[in-house]
Amino acid sequence: MTSTRLKSSTHPMSKYIQHLISGGALLPDTPDNLLEVVGILKSYGVVLDAYYKNLIYIADHQFLELFPFFKYFNGEVTLDKLLHHWGHDRINFEYAEYCMKTMMWHGGGGLDDYLDSEEFFERSQPAIQAKIKNNFPIRALSSIFPEFLPEQVRQQAYYSALGQFWDVMSEMFLTLSDKYDRQEITSIPDVVQHILDGLVAAANTPITYKVNINHQEYEIIPESAGLTFLKDTAVPYVEAVFFRGTPFPGTVSYNAQAQQISPELNRFEYGALYADPLPIGGAGIPPTLLMQDMRHYLPDYLHKFYSATLRGEDDLRVQICISFQKSMFCVTTAAILGLAPYPINTTNSSQQQANQVYLEGWLNRLASSRLDTVNS
Repeated sequence: MTSTRLKSSTHPMSKYIQHLISGGALLPDTPDNLLEVVGILKSYGVVLDAYYKNLIYIADHQFLELFPFFKYFNGEVTLDKLLHHWGHDRINFEYAEYCMKTMMWHGGGGLDDYLDSEEFFERSQPAIQAKIKNNFPIRALSSIFPEFLPEQVRQQAYYSALGQFWDVMSEMFLTLSDKYDRQEITSIPDVVQHILDGLVAAANTPITYKVNINHQEYEIIPESAGLTFLKDTAVPYVEAVFFRGTPFPGTVSYNAQAQQISPELNRFEYGALYADPLPIGGAGIPPTLLMQDMRHYLPDYLHKFYSATLRGEDDLRVQICISFQKSMFCVTTAAILGLAPYPINTTNSSQQQANQVYLEGWLNRLASSRLDTVNS
């Protein structure tokens, strides 16, 4: 994050720093915002449950399957499921893969470092050799291109790591909904605190990965690698999916001469916190798949809320996207508070100054996001 100092008394984004310091959130605390955030996270939690299970299945059971035709079936291939799949009456697992590939592309964190290490290469080789033992064409290909199969294993590791991350987040969001139903969650700060507590509780959960080939286990990411939930999956995920993302096909030109896409990845602002909801529903827009999935699991109170708007259900995916962005600003608030160098309500002046610099860095990055829009 940039180290440019914001003058909190004059900069237009300074009000958000004051909100955070005073115990608030990036999203205003209103009854409608609370209903939207909890309702959409309930739906998102259900979808994430399906996403993470499929990612784990692919990592564990489609290891080095170069043509995994049935990877979205979780090992249960039936005619009925095939017909629903072909008819697009299914969960769009392609979006989960989009997030995984975005994480892998942007990298960052200990997971990325480990997958570039000599230890990873050495640990992956026995599994690779066991898998291709009797596949002579692939063995020949591997001898010509020795980095090809290790790169496939790196991708499998990202499948597993994102699946483990979403496993935690899914349970966190569904528990949030249960608390809301019991009236234990009554404000946006309550939502943020629930998410923050969940992140802290899972922070040191190990991220590991092993595969079973011919009844023998091979550890690709052992616990001794020291990879953990918060710093090695949560933080890189927020960076890759919330902030950077990837340009949506059809909305910008990929032609280098057009210069519509920055050549610097750290200047990418295509993540969930920046995306314009209006293209949602268009071909080639990955979040369309997520919004389509979530619309099937909206709680009744949120569905009624959308039905009462000006366009009713005619722009349902757009409304879902707007609510989803609001919820992601709550998740971002929890991440900001959880990663702060000192408690956000500290009374120590030097700690307050350090927190001020830290928060200003975040707000510099959020200045061009949809933060002002969701607050209007």
